[in-house]
This record gives sequence, structure tokens and C-alpha cells, in this order.
Amino acid sequence: GCVSGSLYRMAEGYVASWVAIIGVIIGLGALTLTWNWWWAFSISNEPKVWLPSVGSLGYTGAIVITLLGLVAIYLLVTFMEYKNGLFMPHINKKIIPALNFDGRVRATLDPVFKRGWPIAIGGVVLGILGIIMYTIHMPLGVTGELMRASQLGLGWMGVDVPVLDGLSTLGGCTGRSGEPGLLGHTFAITVGLLPGALIGALFAGEFKLRLPTQKRRYVQSITGGVMMGYASGLAVGCTIGAFFSAVPSLSLSGWVFGLAMAAGAFTGTQVIKRIG
Repeated sequence: GCVSGSLYRMAEGYVASWVAIIGVIIGLGALTLTWNWWWAFSISNEPKVWLPSVGSLGYTGAIVITLLGLVAIYLLVTFMEYKNGLFMPHINKKIIPALNFDGRVRATLDPVFKRGWPIAIGGVVLGILGIIMYTIHMPLGVTGELMRASQLGLGWMGVDVPVLDGLSTLGGCTGRSGEPGLLGHTFAITVGLLPGALIGALFAGEFKLRLPTQKRRYVQSITGGVMMGYASGLAVGCTIGAFFSAVPSLSLSGWVFGLAMAAGAFTGTQVIKRIG
């Protein structure tokens, strides 16, 4: 999964996700120590492309292009699923009428906490959360807080954490070691995922301590976590921050990230198929 996916899987009892997040923090620490090289070598020379400021697009043109792009992706994915014979099966469950008080309460709560939400409803809820975060603080994301945690860890180990050149000029999920205090908006949204996911898992009866059946899964988890942490720090966001939040913000970087992520996911899938 992605960084945020690994976080909520942690609360569901997936030990491999705990290992992956440790890898993410290690990767973000490595990125912290090499960020200034990337800044001087590449990032400082790259343009910041915000679609409304391109030519005479404005907000209207940028929104239209973004919506057309999303529709095109939806049609492409739907066509690929059709050609490959993939479909989402519809499962009809026999619902037994609740006769007692406890049963009626459970029947009311089950659609929210136990049964899977429709994709459209889940997307709308995430969109609303994104708007709230963008309005009160910054675009939704978790990488920035984990990067700050990695910087604190480096400090505890006696490693001199450098001042990260240019990071304050960038939007997205940036981690700044100089921010005072522990509690904050990004801390709340990142760490808050854990108790929230735990509560949801308990209500749904999905919490269970799950250990990898093969020892190599630990190696895969820590390796994937390190790569994911370094890459998400370099991209100034993971799937949530650099894609989900960037595209609605009308930033071209979100589309670039999405295309690269799709290519990486395809490549990673082929590798996993080969190594088992």
C-alpha cells in the first residue's frame, strides 16, 4: 500500500505495515540528508507549473482540462477492465430483520462501520476532508509529519540535521524540522489515522494481529518502505499529498506524479509476480 494505506493497516493489526512505516521513516531520514543535493542539482531549476497561470487558461480552463483528464482516465481504465474481463461482482447478502433493540442498533451502525462504503461515497468524503484541510492549514497529506519525525530521530541519534534549502518555498507535504512543538495540524491528521482506523476495525470486527507467513515479506516491507519514504519525500508528498491533493489544486505536478506512479505500480507488480 501507500504511506497512508500502511498507516491505517497498522491499526488493523498488519505487522508488515509497521515494518513498512519504519522503512518509510528511514527513507525520509535519508532524503533529509540528501535533499540539499537534489535542490541544487535539479529541483531549484525546475519551474512550478500551476495550470491557471499557463497562458490564458485561468481557473475555468484549468478546471475544464482537469475534469476532462479525469474523465479520460476513467474511460481508459473502464475500457481496459472490459477488455481483460474484469468486473466488480455484486454480492447479495440476506438481511435478517432485527427484532430486538440491540439488533436494530447494530443494523443502523453496520452500513457505516462494518460494510464497505460505495466508492463514490468514499471519494466524496475524502474530497470534503481535502477541502477542510486545504482551508484550515495545507493540502491533505501525511508525508510531512513523518518526515519531521525522521528529522527528530536523526537529532536523537546525534546526527546534524541540515537546513533544507528551498523547502519552505514549496507547497505540499513538506517536513520542516524547525517547526515548534509536537502537536499540530499535520500531527493530528497523521497520527489520528491510527485510532480512527482502530475504531473502524473494531466496529467491523476486522482487527486481528496478522504476521507475515514468510520471512521474506519483512524484507520486502522494509525495502519497499525505505524506497517509498525516500521517493515520497522527494516528490513532496505520497499518493495523498502529491496526487490526490495536487490534482484538485490544479498543479501539473499531480499529473506527472500520477503517471509516474502508474508506471511504477505496473513495474512493481511485474517484479512481485516474478519473485512471488
